[in-house]
Amino acid sequence: MIMTASFLALILTALPMPTGLMTDLVEHTDWPENVRPLIRRGHPSFSWTIESDTPGISQKAYRLLVATRPELLKNGSADVWDSGVVEGGSRTGIVCGGKSLAPDTDYYWSVRLRTNRGWGACSQPKKFHTAPVLDGAPAYYPLAKTPERPVLVRRNASGNLYADFGRSAFGQFSFSADVAEPCEVTVHFGEATDPDAVRRNPGGSVRYCALKAEVIPGCRTEVAFPHDRRNTDPKANESGVSPILMPEETGEVYPFRYVEIEGLPEGKSVEIIRTAVHYPFNDDASYFHCSDSTLNAVWELCKYSIKATSFCGYYVDGDRERIPYEADAYINQLCHYGVDREYSMARRTVDHLMANPTWPTEWMLESVLLCWNDYMHTGDRGLLEKWYELIKNRTMLALKQPNGLISTRVKPLDAEFLNSIGFRGRNMRDIVDWPQSGAAGLEKEAAGEADGFVLTDYNAAVNALWCHVLNVTADIAAVLGRGDDERAFRIEADAAAKAFNTLFYDAGAGCYRDGIDTDHHSLHANMYALAFGIVPGERVRPVAEFIKSRGMACSVYGAQFLLDALYEAGEAEYAGSLMVSKALRGWYNMIALGSTITLEAWDPAFKPNLDWNHAWGAAPANIIPRKLMGLEPLEPGFSKMRIKPQLGLVSNAEAVIPTIAGPVRINCSQEEGFSLELEIPAGTSAEVWIPTGEGGWKIVNVGSGKHSFRN
Repeated sequence: MIMTASFLALILTALPMPTGLMTDLVEHTDWPENVRPLIRRGHPSFSWTIESDTPGISQKAYRLLVATRPELLKNGSADVWDSGVVEGGSRTGIVCGGKSLAPDTDYYWSVRLRTNRGWGACSQPKKFHTAPVLDGAPAYYPLAKTPERPVLVRRNASGNLYADFGRSAFGQFSFSADVAEPCEVTVHFGEATDPDAVRRNPGGSVRYCALKAEVIPGCRTEVAFPHDRRNTDPKANESGVSPILMPEETGEVYPFRYVEIEGLPEGKSVEIIRTAVHYPFNDDASYFHCSDSTLNAVWELCKYSIKATSFCGYYVDGDRERIPYEADAYINQLCHYGVDREYSMARRTVDHLMANPTWPTEWMLESVLLCWNDYMHTGDRGLLEKWYELIKNRTMLALKQPNGLISTRVKPLDAEFLNSIGFRGRNMRDIVDWPQSGAAGLEKEAAGEADGFVLTDYNAAVNALWCHVLNVTADIAAVLGRGDDERAFRIEADAAAKAFNTLFYDAGAGCYRDGIDTDHHSLHANMYALAFGIVPGERVRPVAEFIKSRGMACSVYGAQFLLDALYEAGEAEYAGSLMVSKALRGWYNMIALGSTITLEAWDPAFKPNLDWNHAWGAAPANIIPRKLMGLEPLEPGFSKMRIKPQLGLVSNAEAVIPTIAGPVRINCSQEEGFSLELEIPAGTSAEVWIPTGEGGWKIVNVGSGKHSFRN
């Protein structure tokens, strides 16, 4: 049989194609020179998805080529690196072999796949450019600038021009006015509003400022925001770390939704523009809608918060400090994964935090989880390899005491230990939750956000997290082929869990104490233990009941682990009720207060200096895809995933959830029995959990493509 070129092309296009090519976890490496991300490693990694409508497609092998000219790739050759035919299904974190790439150079790569249907067509050449200095840091995008017009403009009762942009954003501002003569105006900016007027005294750290500007006929007026010493000056704080500064090429930004221009003559046409500054973000990468309108509103609030708070290219703790903290980054990282197929900002932040840790004991431990999350969601071992020795020290085994627990209080923390974990600050100590003091009598008995947690020498919250981190570190050692380390950390993890369950559990109360020297039982001692998987099966039910008895007696940070714990215990209805609660301690209250970005705390009553732009308050942006819809990676890079929907009070829900392997589509209903519709990316597989009633589950393993289940 003689095949024409067009017929051959038709066959090849019908076969699976590599798409979604990423270099060091950035996809748009061929953007214009002034905005393209630069590759900063001499041996970058490569990732791709598989485009195919055929069910059950799986990758069997690949061949990857890197060249200095795209025409070489089209001829199936390479002058930089040819991987040869590599057997297996790996398609993420493929590290470029051969000698190190040169700085400040254009490169091109392509990949061809063999699947269970045979060899397919080669991908289109993917261009990337290396940085002038290859320092080994993660690649990242320049910040994006998006011009936005107000949704409402009108004169208010004072005769000032009032504009509402619909949502807050970190941005810059300009306007043009049809004036006959120069005039000076005062421009008021704010996150909060009174009727038709920017709120002048919003309280706490809610943002408001007023700036003078001169309007010149025929010219556009740019209003430049000055630097704020609170978030730009070097800090002499407990952690010894300083704020992240805005890139010079971007300029300073300010968070605002409302603008009021005072002193502008009436009857003149005005064009108002806010230029929102944010990390590149695909608004269409994720989707969620369910039968509960409040939960839909909470999802939109939290999803938008991840985009809006990306304004400086790192995960920071809002506008008041602009400092990366591990706790903020942990929640922000998982949320970002849940709303966009974007990993470089998370990786850049984690890399920064490994070198610049902050003061709380638990947050130092969480840096290990940040590295592990990166690996599981991307399949790229880069951070694990780069920071492995520090990861081992961050397990804090050096603080282990004869009773099998760790403590930061039994002995002074000496310089040798602090140096070993990279801490340069003044005072490392336990935190549990934040703030630890504050209002009481508002839906809880104890002051602060830690449910009256009693801080003693041996802290249940710290040790619960420690047990989990030891297990994760054993997993990291296994990935890196460090067999002796893996066995050692697994032994330590088992011993730590045994000590925890022996010394902290109160059998009479059916829950865990805050410490071994107190009889106080807090929400936190129990939710951390349950969230981190160290509660034995027979204790799960009484511990879950105790947790439910405490309500939302934690901060917006603690809520992440409270919800994780509840879903782990099968308490989806109660977890869902917390996410849609209209009490002060809930996400709906943030909306009711007037914010369009999640708050630093539930309400000013609990933290008077709270800000209105804090991504650590956005936990539902990851809880909804991970727990309610039930999608989590079982193998790195989502080569295999678990889908375990727990709708709780929601009768139906549908979602598109981004992964590095491609989007996962889930449509689930429990209106007339249970039904589940799935679409899983080509080249992946899934472990699907189907409820059988009364807490039971049936587990079905499926390949890629569309699947339907009924029960």
